[in-house]
Amino acid sequence: MTVQNENEYEDLLSLWSDLESGLGILLGSPLSVQEFEQRVWQYDRWMQALLQRDADVGLYLLFQLATNSSVGYSASHSLVCATLSHLLATELKLDPKERDSLVHAALTMNIAMTELQDQLALQTEKLSQPQLEAIRLHAPKGGLMLANSLGVNDPLWIEVVSSHHDEYTEKIELRQLPAHKRLIRILRVVDRYAAMISPRKSREGRSATESVRTIMTGANAYNDEVGHALVRAVGLCPPGTYVRLEDSTLAVVMRRSDRANLPHVAVVTGTDGQVLPQPRLHRTMGGRPAIQAALATSLVRLRLNHHMILQLAAHAAQG
Repeated sequence: MTVQNENEYEDLLSLWSDLESGLGILLGSPLSVQEFEQRVWQYDRWMQALLQRDADVGLYLLFQLATNSSVGYSASHSLVCATLSHLLATELKLDPKERDSLVHAALTMNIAMTELQDQLALQTEKLSQPQLEAIRLHAPKGGLMLANSLGVNDPLWIEVVSSHHDEYTEKIELRQLPAHKRLIRILRVVDRYAAMISPRKSREGRSATESVRTIMTGANAYNDEVGHALVRAVGLCPPGTYVRLEDSTLAVVMRRSDRANLPHVAVVTGTDGQVLPQPRLHRTMGGRPAIQAALATSLVRLRLNHHMILQLAAHAAQG
């Protein structure tokens, strides 16, 4: 699937936005949702169908939504985490049952603190004692909610939500870990990465490359295996993120290429920093100018024509 015209772009954008809004309602009032587990499956299938249409456009819209979202941090964060978990499950060749539990855990891991999470994204003052306590308890509380109040029947999903903040420091390959520890390790990396690239009121988001580097070189550098898989799955600079090229022009990443560090980009400014009337396709695999740096989205104050950029992306996909 490629975006051929404005209507198709608007259609895809509204489908991702609808998915995010629906998820916001589901996570915001879970106890008033009929057949909660079926609804989560429904949103998962919806997300997979959109990624099948065009995974690069999906990532582009998601990273744009995540960094400019008005729906609430919690819903956009869980959708980014679920999408990354789905792509990682493919990259790491998880069996379908584990993939389902991982994605459903990603969608619901913060279910016990949805409102607080939205509030914290906008809060600039120091966290209060009750807030710190709610954060500390939200994982086990979320697991109990899923099992006792929401009728979830998948023990692996419940276990991963209950324990997603537990520190497992075994330096063991992923495939040798028990299933729940394997999924928790993946989800922790995804959760941290998605949180780092998203801006909050109290801090700017980081660039995608800085976020990956932090994960791979942190105290838990045994996350390397998952970090490398994440880079292979979405690229060093995923679609929807911004880069500066070595000639001082600014570009937005549109599509991944066969090389994780050499995506197809749309150049959106001239060397003078002025926005170009038409974005220009540049395949960084094809030669210079090379990418000089990844930029945090919050540092880019441009109004872009995303439809024109995605048309270029369609052109890039064809050849």
